[in-house]
Amino acid sequence: MTIDEQQRTGVSVLGAEHLDAAVRLLSSRPVENVFVASRVRTGGLDPFMLGCPVWGYWQDGELVSMLHAGSNFVPINATPEALEAFIEFAGPIRKCSSIVGPAPVAMNLWRGLCRRWGGGWVGAREVRARQPVMTIDTEPVIAGDERVQQILLDDWDAYVEAAIAMYTEEVGVSPVVGNNSSHYRYYVRHLIETGRSYGWVNDHGRVLFKSDIGSAARQVCQVQGVWLHPDLRGTGLAAAMMAQVVTLARRRHPVVSLYVNDFNERARATYRRVGFDEVGEFATILY
Repeated sequence: MTIDEQQRTGVSVLGAEHLDAAVRLLSSRPVENVFVASRVRTGGLDPFMLGCPVWGYWQDGELVSMLHAGSNFVPINATPEALEAFIEFAGPIRKCSSIVGPAPVAMNLWRGLCRRWGGGWVGAREVRARQPVMTIDTEPVIAGDERVQQILLDDWDAYVEAAIAMYTEEVGVSPVVGNNSSHYRYYVRHLIETGRSYGWVNDHGRVLFKSDIGSAARQVCQVQGVWLHPDLRGTGLAAAMMAQVVTLARRRHPVVSLYVNDFNERARATYRRVGFDEVGEFATILY
């Protein structure tokens, strides 16, 4: 099958010549697609630059769906027909560590992969089936805590310590096990160097609150890694600190988004106090 024939209907690995079509598709749902849009706008569709391929599903010559096939398996605008095609294209060998996306789509993708291939697709470590997506496109409705500021490289070590604590608590495993230690430290450094980390560093140099802009594309950014030191939880500080993050982030990206586990009612209430609204729902399957 030639590339032209394949693109009439079916799956292909996207390349630089498909960039315009991919950006149009990503832009159709800017909040939902911000993770992949951020990566594509930075690295294009070159698998070497991205560290993974992006698959496209074509219908009658039109790119209608995509899938980011990296350590995060992320479907984009996936129709039922595209999901079936991606499941077949994926094959029996699982290389990803998670599946993330709009809840019905991500769950159907995972279940379909398990039914079709079994093996490594089965036996997820954790399934988070309902994760409300929240956004704010105005100034916060409460005052921000100005102790929260952009993190500087002088605080890299302390910020890494807080980031490790956050990740371990959230995901259930440490990000610095085995050969991942240096990679994670320099990932955190990259966030700081690009002005995407915000936190409160006290007078003793300890990070007591942290958050990052994990993804950003044009008007939209996505906050991740929100963490408050356990000793300060329940004190009412979190909402004002998150409000300050929104104020700082909106200087560059007018729409601030995030997603949160449905069972984390304390976090959801905090975000609502800041002025976030729920606009959708994600699901995450962790291996």
